Amino acid sequence: MARSPQGAAAVYVVGCHDTKGAELDYVRDLIAAAGLRVVAVDVGTGPPASAPAPDVSARDVAARHPDGADAVLGCGDRGLAVSRMADAFTRFVGERRDVAGMIGLGGSGGTAIVAPGMRSLPVGVPKVLVSTIASGNVAPYVGETDICMMPSVTDVAGLNRISRRVLGNAAHAVVGMVARGIPPADARPALGLTMFGVTTPCVTRAARALEADYDCLVFHATGTGGRAMEKLVASHLLVGVLDVTTTEVCDLMMGGIFSAGEERFDAIARTGLPYVGSCGALDMVNFGAADTVPERYRQRTLHAHNPQITLMRTTVQENRAMGEWIGRKLNAMTGPVRFLLPEGGVSALDAPGQPFHDPAADAALFDALERTVEPTGRRRLIRLPHHINDPAFSDALVRAFREIAGEGHHTPAHQGAR
Repeated sequence: MARSPQGAAAVYVVGCHDTKGAELDYVRDLIAAAGLRVVAVDVGTGPPASAPAPDVSARDVAARHPDGADAVLGCGDRGLAVSRMADAFTRFVGERRDVAGMIGLGGSGGTAIVAPGMRSLPVGVPKVLVSTIASGNVAPYVGETDICMMPSVTDVAGLNRISRRVLGNAAHAVVGMVARGIPPADARPALGLTMFGVTTPCVTRAARALEADYDCLVFHATGTGGRAMEKLVASHLLVGVLDVTTTEVCDLMMGGIFSAGEERFDAIARTGLPYVGSCGALDMVNFGAADTVPERYRQRTLHAHNPQITLMRTTVQENRAMGEWIGRKLNAMTGPVRFLLPEGGVSALDAPGQPFHDPAADAALFDALERTVEPTGRRRLIRLPHHINDPAFSDALVRAFREIAGEGHHTPAHQGAR
């Protein structure tokens, strides 16, 4: 096999060599024949059944588990072994700095092991996962990342006329992703913004005001959007965040369908990026069609956004709880922070004459934020007498970001091989 010099960036070929050895060797050989360095990694929970041996043994990977290799390979419970190996593999990937791309093969167990490790790679690093479950709901495996999942068609259980073609296509796909250059990126640094339909005028105006200096990446605040933005933050692909629409917190706390999870804001806190936020759409929890609204909420103020989405107005008590939750997250941020409060309303539906207009609920949110946020020289809460979609409020967001943009001293990092 032709390999580039030891230490060069490599394509990682990952799977369970105890059951998929022949298939993994086939993929490894195709990639090596294209002139790329290959690192074969065994994540199986049994002894490898093929030769040559992988470059990284299952025991090497399992040793990354906090309880040691024997906790993974000697536990006697396959489900538990798979879960622990997934943890160990993710930790293994986190240690590597030579990953030019990764390809994995597997059934349900192998997919459950490989996918979390792939998700830990930065966005933009090529990731291909050939799986028996790729034609179903792949959201739990792909998450907020750019994993390309390819259905294996037949089981990953030996080489035949179908599997050779599918696995060969996957191998050549990752070769193309790694070997072929990407056109130079936009020279402007990238800025993340969050938007919902009910905050579109605000975010659109802000993006236009900033686009001469920043590549404005707008994320739809549907849970996946917030997680994707924070994945880019964690991958050092953004230089700041204009988080106008923090509505995903409503769904997290009240059981809606667009939650971004408990870790929303955490990547921003860890990286210290310049952060300007607001209360966009904190007046609404998202559910599906009207008949999917939980029984306990049926008597609440509801609004049909469309036949598939029903919105529920948040209450004084819920707004108070959200203000405290967000405030604690803001206190954890180490970079410069400005959080702007639109006293005139937090969404297009929260305005005089609109169905979610509720000044008392908004006041509870703002008061809770003011009580919770600990102001410092770099962290400020700012009240403004505007509706969130007023041009004056959008302009204030832009001014706040320009004011703090130089404080974070962040520049976008090239994310190819790690």
